[in-house]
Amino acid sequence: MSTTDKKSKAAKQKESPAGRWLSYRPEIKVLDCTIRDGGLMNDHHFDDAIVKAVYTACVEAGIDYMEIGYKASRKGIKVGEHGPWKYCLEEDVRRIVGDNQTDLKLAVMADAERCDYHEDIPPKKESVIDMIRVATYINQIPTALDMVKDAHAKGYETTVNLMAASTVPDRELNEGLEMLAGSEAKGIYVVDSFGALYSEQVHHLVKKYQHYCKPSGKEVGVHMHNNLQLAYANTIEGIILGTNLLDATMAGLGRGAGNCPMELLIGFLHNPKYNLRPILECVQYAIEPLRVKLGWGFDLPYMMTGLLNQHPRAAMKYKAGEGQGDIGAFYDAVMDGQ
Repeated sequence: MSTTDKKSKAAKQKESPAGRWLSYRPEIKVLDCTIRDGGLMNDHHFDDAIVKAVYTACVEAGIDYMEIGYKASRKGIKVGEHGPWKYCLEEDVRRIVGDNQTDLKLAVMADAERCDYHEDIPPKKESVIDMIRVATYINQIPTALDMVKDAHAKGYETTVNLMAASTVPDRELNEGLEMLAGSEAKGIYVVDSFGALYSEQVHHLVKKYQHYCKPSGKEVGVHMHNNLQLAYANTIEGIILGTNLLDATMAGLGRGAGNCPMELLIGFLHNPKYNLRPILECVQYAIEPLRVKLGWGFDLPYMMTGLLNQHPRAAMKYKAGEGQGDIGAFYDAVMDGQ
């Protein structure tokens, strides 16, 4: 093929829809939250081999951040009730990652009012963790702001996951975002906690978050759940609208119906910095064998709680029951609760 023909072919590809998808935003950062979100399905009792497999896949795939678990309060805990990824003690994290001499950054999530952050989060210079992700409900924002300030002062990157946005009245959400926009956090996430959002609602929320975040130089992120089979589609909606912080998990592993699957997201981005193959191998050999026991993913009870914009706890209780009961009776029960 002549040089002229090659240039002509390249021009056509650039003009075609397929060619356009090959473009990408270098500002986009992908975060894997498989172990953290998936830990809600097994009380954080992941074998080290599974955590190591996800870590290795993230490194080899060029993922930007891996959220390895929670920083939760250890006061009054029952020994053995939760696995180590509920607390992410430094020795446990380093057992997996060593000194993490890689380009992958490590994150943990700290829930507002469930973390003794002053004591349990050490200065960054003493930790292999790079970022603290603060999760907060709208009424907990004052605590969340102090947590962000504390982590920032200790040298960490910080972001905020504002939970259950689908249940917050507009005025309260505006006031909350205004407060968060004045914080040290580098980004604020639209979180579809109940997997209840449709694209129109994602559009509305992302634009609202951007209105408050852009003037202070903050990024907007998306964290989507899959109750209505829309986690991937809603993540794409966020990308189209300009969100640059994207959460996903291997094979969609996460609480209840699960999350946006990492393999779909990386395939969509067409960014040469990312490598899909290690993710596929991690899904095949490390994650899919867990499905029979953990049972995450789209299912009728999770669909119902998503349709009703409810926390999935009722669906999780139903699925844990012997024989899983009667789906018609479950439908009647959750509808009666409206």
